[in-house]
Amino acid sequence: MRVYITDDHEMYLEGLSLLLQKQTELEVTGTSSNAADLLNRLPTMSSEDILLLDVNLPDMEEEELIRKIRELRPKQKVIYLTLIRGTRYVHKLLKYQIQGYVLKNASVEELLAAIDTVHKGGQYFSKEIDILSDGDFRNTLTIEDRKVGEILSKREVEVLKLVCKEFSNAEIAQKLFLSISTVETHRKNLIAKLGVQNTVGLVKFAIRNNLVD
Repeated sequence: MRVYITDDHEMYLEGLSLLLQKQTELEVTGTSSNAADLLNRLPTMSSEDILLLDVNLPDMEEEELIRKIRELRPKQKVIYLTLIRGTRYVHKLLKYQIQGYVLKNASVEELLAAIDTVHKGGQYFSKEIDILSDGDFRNTLTIEDRKVGEILSKREVEVLKLVCKEFSNAEIAQKLFLSISTVETHRKNLIAKLGVQNTVGLVKFAIRNNLVD
């Protein structure tokens, strides 16, 4: 597993780099202390590198940085490291398909678990982050955009989008010229196919996979 670390606190950056270099299954491919340096180096990095990225960098807002990262590398794997337990940053960053959000006071074991999960194609969020406390969202696989259509039918995607807009079964039936029982069946099939527990899980899946804003 390959990781690239960006953090503006030199002692933390050096300490984390040394710590991860001791792990036989990991390779630290480089470090940056600011957003500009990271963006300059990104085009030359391996597509296999996982970015360990501090949320608060002095030279660029976090949303602007992840947007630029996505422009250069749409599928780049990113794990955010932060001391912030609140959900404001998570809300802002989730729409950019981030793969992880880990507190800086997490144990070495948890950080390694996060890296391993993301390396295998999943997502990892520290359990202390309140917004991610339900099991249908934390540490689950995100389906790539091109594969959503292979899992869900066109009609199911239409129903899902209307569910996210808070339309009732009756309203969805009217809009799509379906019976209410058919809409109810589509809802049940969506929940079963996506492995979520309820409507909240459907909405979170849609957001993760860029089906809705």
